[in-house]
Amino acid sequence: MESTFAPRRLLRLVGRLAVCVSLACAASAFADTLDERNELIHHFVTDFNANPLAADCAAHGSFVASTSTAFDHVEFPASSFDPSHFTIEPWNDSFDDKKQRIKVDNVVTVEGQGMPKSGDRDPTPLKFRCGYVGSQMLAFGWNDPVPPLRPQAHGTASRSTKTKHGVKGKSSSGGKTKSTAKKSTTTKKKH
Repeated sequence: MESTFAPRRLLRLVGRLAVCVSLACAASAFADTLDERNELIHHFVTDFNANPLAADCAAHGSFVASTSTAFDHVEFPASSFDPSHFTIEPWNDSFDDKKQRIKVDNVVTVEGQGMPKSGDRDPTPLKFRCGYVGSQMLAFGWNDPVPPLRPQAHGTASRSTKTKHGVKGKSSSGGKTKSTAKKSTTTKKKH
């Protein structure tokens, strides 16, 4: 009996070690990304005399754009941080009227150039918009030229509509919807 438990214990131990190793690697990758972001912010503030919020927004935008299928990286020339290319606007309202309805105190907008993955195209002008409460970024948006992936809708809309109406409008008159049941009742009364 003892021999059947030993392999299970060994498998559990190996599984736990694998989880610990993967968590350590993920933490290391996160720390590297955070260090790179902090270095970029420091570069913008020190070398370009950028406002710290504008530098933070640009660094975040650089990271997000690098995950896009369209861009290799984003370049922020020194002019990105002059008053004609960035703004800090007192907001005191929702960041947007979509998913990011969180209330922010300031909205920072910074311009950069998206460098395409294929070198044969021209850079794309990008605008990054960040919502802050104090120095903490709580919302982010940008003019990503690649539309987000959406689930395929072919055939699913008609099925969900049918199901929705079937569930909502069930009546005791043989599964007809309420509106159909009323019409047939009204028709019977008229005869």
